[in-house]
Amino acid sequence: MSAMLTRASRFALVSKPFSQTLRFKSVWSGVQAGPPDAILGVTEAFKRDTDPRKINLGVGAYRDEAGLPYVLPSVLEADKRIANMNLDKEYLPITGHSNYQKLAATFAYGADSKPLKENRIATTQSISGTGSLRISGEFLARHYPYNKEVYLPTPSWGNHRPIFQNSGLQVKQYTYYDKETVGLNLEGMLRDLKNAPSRSIVLLHACAHNPTGVDPTQEQWKQISDVVKEKEMFPLFDMAYQGFASGDPDRDAFAVRYFVEQGHQIALCQSFAKNMGLYGERCGLFSLVTANEDEAKRVESQLKITIRPMYSNPPVHGARIAELVLSDPQLYAQWLKEVKGMADRINNMRRTLKTLLYEKHGSKHNWEHITNQIGMFAFLGVTPEQVNKLVNEHHVYLTQDGRISVAGITDHNVGHLAASLHDVTSN
Repeated sequence: MSAMLTRASRFALVSKPFSQTLRFKSVWSGVQAGPPDAILGVTEAFKRDTDPRKINLGVGAYRDEAGLPYVLPSVLEADKRIANMNLDKEYLPITGHSNYQKLAATFAYGADSKPLKENRIATTQSISGTGSLRISGEFLARHYPYNKEVYLPTPSWGNHRPIFQNSGLQVKQYTYYDKETVGLNLEGMLRDLKNAPSRSIVLLHACAHNPTGVDPTQEQWKQISDVVKEKEMFPLFDMAYQGFASGDPDRDAFAVRYFVEQGHQIALCQSFAKNMGLYGERCGLFSLVTANEDEAKRVESQLKITIRPMYSNPPVHGARIAELVLSDPQLYAQWLKEVKGMADRINNMRRTLKTLLYEKHGSKHNWEHITNQIGMFAFLGVTPEQVNKLVNEHHVYLTQDGRISVAGITDHNVGHLAASLHDVTSN
């Protein structure tokens, strides 16, 4: 009997796991495959292509004349100096490197900024621009006391919508890009902002609008400010390209500084990924203009409470690099020249491409928008069918909406790009 029980027990022990595998599915069996990232998909297709003429215009990072990643000499020098300091790797405070925060805010708002002088700007270091935007979404969802709808331009950077949706804000849109003129639809923009509920949040690209490269003029920014003030909307600026758009940091910060001068209590998301090439260092800043110093302290205390359960504190190395570049007069002057050099190369590629289309190929298509737009990205104004032709027949890789990274154009490939564009748009 005991032998039989023993055999039965053994059978139960052996068969139980097998029976469980028949009854229970994997916890993750219902997870569906998500759609591929549009930008990464372009790069992957480019890598598979063996044609020597292939051009990758989908990369959202600066490339030098050889098409290679570029590390700014000023950043390399700052990196060497920091290495020689033998600094520790201790945690930063929740809001990050304090001197970096002051310098980054001064760079954005200007040394003569009244709110800065009055200590009424609450700041926190962020995990680059994306992290800054996520902090803004979380903070506004919790503490903005009015309409929790955020209005985005159409189109906007693809990550804006999921960032704000995941933060708990309702995402709406306003008119921005005009497909007919391949430029700004100011009339439609102002109309939509006037029709939006009062005290809504409005996201504004401070410069080098991503993905279109279409920016308002300074006079148009003044009109936008008037409407935002009339509707008591809350301006949230995304400024990822200060200095990198025009080569002049003060010019690129015009909208931010003008809105502050006009009395708007803005929020600002900054990044040093593009203008310092600190892509992988994830170095940014989030700031809020408040009414007084006491209010700034209270806001900062709530920023700490927002950040603590998200990632606790930011990375240290990128902040140290940016702090040294911004604080050392020699490095700062060198960096400004390098930033202008990057902007000038991009603008030169715009001019060269347009000249080749008109003068070499005799294109009758209107290409004025190539040089009217600004920054690293440009909308070519081509159709999805023409994009497919560029990819499949000419090995020119770009996103389906016709956006290109101008940084991917070089003296070596601009001729092939011009010929390809002329071919797909001349029929």
